[in-house]
Amino acid sequence: MRKLIAGMQTSIDGKIEGPDGYADWVEAWSDHYDVMDRVDACLLGAGMYPGYEAYWSAIQTAPHEALAATGKPPTPGEVDYARFTARTPHYVLSSSMASALWPTTSFLRGLDEVAALKQQPGKDIYLVGGARTVTSLIDAGLVDELRLTIHPLLVGEGKPLFAGTERRRGLELRKVEQLDGGQVSLIYGG
Repeated sequence: MRKLIAGMQTSIDGKIEGPDGYADWVEAWSDHYDVMDRVDACLLGAGMYPGYEAYWSAIQTAPHEALAATGKPPTPGEVDYARFTARTPHYVLSSSMASALWPTTSFLRGLDEVAALKQQPGKDIYLVGGARTVTSLIDAGLVDELRLTIHPLLVGEGKPLFAGTERRRGLELRKVEQLDGGQVSLIYGG
């Protein structure tokens, strides 16, 4: 069976967005997950997918130009990840969304379809987000690995990663790694 690997970036106090609705402390969205060789599909929620598609499409189209979202050109890692997104099937968990710009995008209508996707042959699946999707799939017991990049910052007001978690779940710590800039990578098994 394929594993479902969730990757999220968060502050020390568990926020994935600040009060302005984005994580301005994340310098590159492609850093630290190192899963591109392990996966051959990505899964996202409908709330996150349109912004994700627009962000990576902008890098695919103009890899050397400043991004509207950040005002900076993409990092080399982001350019690599944009190339990965262009060739990798993406699945969107949504009860209503029915169209996407990328021709490699399909739609899953419920948790049973996510479970069925895990049963199909192939490499592992990268669960990119958003927070509601990650927490609902953790609650359903479908996430096999949780990768958190913790940024050395207390955000205070903002959107918490696990606000939607409905039940208690123990995790097994598999790896801890100190990263540049005081960040820490934590990898847990579900």
